[in-house]
Amino acid sequence: MEINRNRNADELMKKIGYEFKNKEYLEEALTHRSYSNETEKDRRFNNEKLEFLGDAILNLITTEYIYELYEKKTEGELAKLKSQIISEPVFSTIASELELGEYLYLSNGEIMSSGRHRRSILGDAFEALIGAIFKDSDYYTAKNIALKFLLGKINKLEEIEGTGDYKTVLQEFVQGKYRKMPEYNLIKTSGPDHDKVFEMSVSWNDKIHGIGTGKSKKEAEKHAAREALARLKKSEK
Repeated sequence: MEINRNRNADELMKKIGYEFKNKEYLEEALTHRSYSNETEKDRRFNNEKLEFLGDAILNLITTEYIYELYEKKTEGELAKLKSQIISEPVFSTIASELELGEYLYLSNGEIMSSGRHRRSILGDAFEALIGAIFKDSDYYTAKNIALKFLLGKINKLEEIEGTGDYKTVLQEFVQGKYRKMPEYNLIKTSGPDHDKVFEMSVSWNDKIHGIGTGKSKKEAEKHAAREALARLKKSEK
């Protein structure tokens, strides 16, 4: 199976340390929606369902691991840590190190707009890859491979840009100082259906304090909270 002109399936399987019995699962995991929309392939043949499955599997794998590792942490602390690990910044970093973007089936438009290096596409592809491994084998095989990549990141989360829990930090600050909750509102959406960009604001006391964009509302809210915290830090100097 040819992934693109320069990369092949055997090369990728060697990198991840797993050989697919049914290589169609791998092909599906590497097929972005834009490619199936642009070609004559079945438009339903893309990595979105495997991404959905992989996300659930990675959630369970991570929950099991940190539950056993951090016996003294509270439920709230574990939830906070899990949200940092199960995140686009972590998954896209792993995908970048695997050069996963170079193996993806993308539309010409996505390729021209640097889709092979876009964090949202890379993060989704990593989730889909774990989902594909699960479908081709079993949970424990997928778990062992996923942990091989995750363990190198769990103790270095602070070094990965974007893993900070900005929304929680901002909420604690605003509640403590103003006894109010930050409010997040959608400003606008842009881009095609398969690649939307959301712009969100965060405000309190009838004033917008931060604006952020992202491939999901949740991601945009996090970026808005980060901007608000940066402004607050600057105003305190």
